[in-house]
Amino acid sequence: MDANYRVDVDPVRNVVRHYLAGFFEPADVERYVAARNAAHQRLTCAPNQHVTLVDVRDMKIQQQDIVKTFTAVMADPRYHSRKLAFVVALSLARMQLLRASANRSAQYFSSIEEAEAWLLADEDCEGSGPAVSDERSKRVA
Repeated sequence: MDANYRVDVDPVRNVVRHYLAGFFEPADVERYVAARNAAHQRLTCAPNQHVTLVDVRDMKIQQQDIVKTFTAVMADPRYHSRKLAFVVALSLARMQLLRASANRSAQYFSSIEEAEAWLLADEDCEGSGPAVSDERSKRVA
């Protein structure tokens, strides 16, 4: 229908940026997954060592079968990133995102700048910090 998506890769910094908007049908999800898979071919890091930013501020509330499909897409371990940040709007679509990403450790932000700062910050150790801090969850709640 009115699905819109873009998947960009920064192969120098090994950042994958996704933009998803509108209302998705099954064929739209298939095309998006193909674009994601092709984008991952451009990464220069080892598998699963990239970071991912997903901007879903313009995503509409999806049908339940599409939410289930996106849940399966996100569960594919071949495309898991070292760090995952979502930029979300204050809407009911946020609740669908939380359900779809339940099997992933992710942070949620209200701006791209905050998400990128977190993704690209040096870490003392892998996986440090909570999946969603109280401060960040309040900003997007």
